[in-house]
Amino acid sequence: KLKRIDLTSNSISWVDPDAFHLLPRLQELILLGNKLTALPELPLSIVRLDACLNRIPSAGVRPEAFQDLTQLQFLHLSDNKLDYIPVPLPQSLRSLHLQNNNIHTMHEDTFCNSRDHSHIRRALEDIRLDGNPINLSLFPDAYFCLPRLPTGRFH
Repeated sequence: KLKRIDLTSNSISWVDPDAFHLLPRLQELILLGNKLTALPELPLSIVRLDACLNRIPSAGVRPEAFQDLTQLQFLHLSDNKLDYIPVPLPQSLRSLHLQNNNIHTMHEDTFCNSRDHSHIRRALEDIRLDGNPINLSLFPDAYFCLPRLPTGRFH
């Protein structure tokens, strides 16, 4: 029945990839302020993941890591070493914090389906990309489905 684990500031540098896999009711995992270089596999029940202030590169996030997490609403990976936005992002996502990474570019399908201009992602209201080298104005077609523009550099 464990629903929340907070491992903030424990100097953790490694977590077994399956450490949380057998916790089917886990909703919140807080790994803030550690020394992680990879994210573990997450249970399908996860609602909030906060792994800010670590050393996680894009290679430390397995491909499609968040795709099947249909309950995930808050994904906070600020102050890491990410080079790109991990995709695909679940439709349930409400808040995406990726500030102060090393994100240079994005694909036009990162947030929206470029083939379906009628789809609106109403839930995703909070996207933080400030503190990254990416120039968000270079990707105008990436935001048409969002209720709000991401926070970041537009020049």
